[in-house]
Amino acid sequence: MVGKIIHYTQVPRVPVTNAHKTWIRVLISKDDGAITYIMRIFEIEPEGYIPRHKHPWEHEIFVLEGEGLITMDEEEHMVRAGMAVFIPPNVLHSYRNVGDGVWKFICTIPLFPTAPEEGK
Repeated sequence: MVGKIIHYTQVPRVPVTNAHKTWIRVLISKDDGAITYIMRIFEIEPEGYIPRHKHPWEHEIFVLEGEGLITMDEEEHMVRAGMAVFIPPNVLHSYRNVGDGVWKFICTIPLFPTAPEEGK
């Protein structure tokens, strides 16, 4: 088969290391033949969060549902369904669900040696 077509729920969701009430599904990766980006869906339950961290790769995020607070350096940004976010490399950032439901977003990162597939 050339390429990949799959419903996101067919991909197992696994807990995100060093996060609270947070899950990830790796939808497209190098295992699928991707050579540029990795696509993941994060699901952060109410009161869930990913603590402050940084790394040398960028993030492109599209919020599917729910609402959350993204901190970049010292700036806080409320985001909700339909919003897009760019987090540059080496920026200290965190994620916190501030809503009553699951905060779900697509997050892509570049595929290069320092970016792990399950990475935040």
